[in-house]
Amino acid sequence: MRILKKILRFFAWFIGIILITVLIFCFYVWKVSDAKPPVVSDRSAEQLQRRNIDSTAFTIGNNWLRKNKYGLYEMYTSGTPFERGVINGKLSKELVVSQEEAFTHQIKKMIPSSSYLKFLKYIVGFMNRDLPAHVTEEYKEEIYGISLAASDSFQWIGTNYSRQLNYHAAHDIGHALQNLMLVGCTSFSAWDTKTENGALIVGRNFDFWVGDEFAKNKIVSFVAPSMGHKFAFVTWGGFIGVVSGMNDKGLSVTINAARSSIPTGAATPVSLVAREVLQYAGNIKEAVAIAHKRKMFVSESFLVASAADHKSVIIEKTPDTLAVYDPNKDNIECANHYQSDLFKTQKLNEEQMAGSASVYRFQRTQELLQQNYPLTPQKVANILRDYKGLGGADIGVGNEKAVNQFVAHHSVIFMPDSLRMWVSTSPWQMGAYVCYDLRKIFAMNGLHQDVEIADENLNIAPDTFLQSDVYRKFLLFRQTKMDWMDKLNINVNNFVQNDPQYYDAYRLTGDYYKAHKNYKAAIENYRIALTKEIATVKEREAIEDKIKECAKMSSNRK
Repeated sequence: MRILKKILRFFAWFIGIILITVLIFCFYVWKVSDAKPPVVSDRSAEQLQRRNIDSTAFTIGNNWLRKNKYGLYEMYTSGTPFERGVINGKLSKELVVSQEEAFTHQIKKMIPSSSYLKFLKYIVGFMNRDLPAHVTEEYKEEIYGISLAASDSFQWIGTNYSRQLNYHAAHDIGHALQNLMLVGCTSFSAWDTKTENGALIVGRNFDFWVGDEFAKNKIVSFVAPSMGHKFAFVTWGGFIGVVSGMNDKGLSVTINAARSSIPTGAATPVSLVAREVLQYAGNIKEAVAIAHKRKMFVSESFLVASAADHKSVIIEKTPDTLAVYDPNKDNIECANHYQSDLFKTQKLNEEQMAGSASVYRFQRTQELLQQNYPLTPQKVANILRDYKGLGGADIGVGNEKAVNQFVAHHSVIFMPDSLRMWVSTSPWQMGAYVCYDLRKIFAMNGLHQDVEIADENLNIAPDTFLQSDVYRKFLLFRQTKMDWMDKLNINVNNFVQNDPQYYDAYRLTGDYYKAHKNYKAAIENYRIALTKEIATVKEREAIEDKIKECAKMSSNRK
């Protein structure tokens, strides 16, 4: 009996120690999950007031925000880091709030459990506990200034500043934890013999999707910082990181995700590395030096085009190592795998090349470029809009193997020599590409009336595909897919009838019949899907597993 009491006492102490350890850990995670804002000595910018020109155009001194007739928001900000952040937030406060609403709404759709969301909040907070140490004071102050305009409705996630800071690492964490590849971009550049008049030109699709609402309000942001170069980039409310941009020295930066391992600690978000390059580099050598000194969360490719060097290279960077890929010719292409000698035989890169859509899309890009040399802005737009497979094959509208996957947040064309950029308008990259001349924009002395600032005579017209029956059918297919994902009632025939060459139409039809226990029909559709051009090896394996599962369920019912 005495021995039993000792054993019970031991276990009581043991369990007590575990509980205390868990409580201490939970308290620690809670403490570190909310980042503290930077200390700002001059907060006079908070007293600035927004003036309305009309319902969609506002000014603060020489800074302004307006919505153009194509649906793009255009914003000009200047000043010190905190000052331009405050001005950004005051000008675009409705966009900051609506963007966070769209983002959190999509996250809740992806993770409907409120308890798991709270748990995930602390896990992300713990992973990002050292994030402030990897973000420069300049960018922390700018983000803090914007956060003052954020809504208090999202305090369940964190403080306004903590949320806005962590959103800059959201892509990196999601990408690394599950290799979600929410970003599967395509970019390319050409110059000299490959372009009209030898001009340097860049084309890119930013194929990033976290819900249609998230992509609704795009901002073309023009920034005149107190330090560094003036620059323009495509963004959204509250986000100062760069995914596509060009500065007034004729240096452009675009980013393409690569396969990554799970990070062991915080580092600088990719978009803030690209932002630093854009703001402080005037040539390729300076861009490489900036990228080299920053430790990153994930692996990424930076396509850097430089008017000063009259060429483009790809900076390939893992969390710890960097390589520069220069093909030593007058064209370069980038998908989602590495090409340099240092990284091309890396295990993760080989897995990416073998299992993803990256190599196929890369080859299709090369094929389209060969067919369109010498390049012009119009020809670049045509390539970025192409939805076919190799050799022009019909692989279904929306296939990840195509250059145009109909998921692009935005598409951009840069001409660094002339400081012109074209930004796509909805839907995806099929609407008009609006042309901006950075020299003219940065020469403006404020916005005194609501007028168009784009070089409209250089705009690229919407694609005629938008008037086609194929496009109309694709929209019906896509809406049915969205409804199915939201667990709404659908007409299952809308899948195959409206996108008959797309493997996913048959996969979705199979899923529908599987859910309704019609295993024979499910297997039939899954098998047809396997005869189509499937985007990734994992998707093919998932369909094969579903066939086995349906066959087993069908036999169990007999």
